[in-house]
Amino acid sequence: MVVIRGVTGGANVPGSRPARGAPGGFRVGGGAEETREASASTGVSAATAMGLLAVQELGPAKERNARAFRRGEDMLKELKALQLELLEGRADPARLKELARLTEGEKPADPGLAEAVAAIALRARLELARRGLES
Repeated sequence: MVVIRGVTGGANVPGSRPARGAPGGFRVGGGAEETREASASTGVSAATAMGLLAVQELGPAKERNARAFRRGEDMLKELKALQLELLEGRADPARLKELARLTEGEKPADPGLAEAVAAIALRARLELARRGLES
């Protein structure tokens, strides 16, 4: 026969079971009264607390992602307009200032979006550096 050791390291002996409902033991099918009592003694459960935190974080994260997405789109529009101006032989200083402003901003919560916005900002900074401007 194989000896099974519990969490505390004690050996389980066949035929020796703890009394039903013994303190610290496993119980199945506790009554509603016991469930309410257990909930009241622990207060807000960890799962509920984590759920509330997730809901609170969802709003700001979603808003941060939306702002970062718009900023990325605006940088792409400014880069495209700058490209067209350069092909025409001119560059609007106001556009360069706007591009420099757009390279700075908060990081989005979505890792993929953060990577894309960072790549666009890097390209914008390169264009600004070519023209002797720092962002």
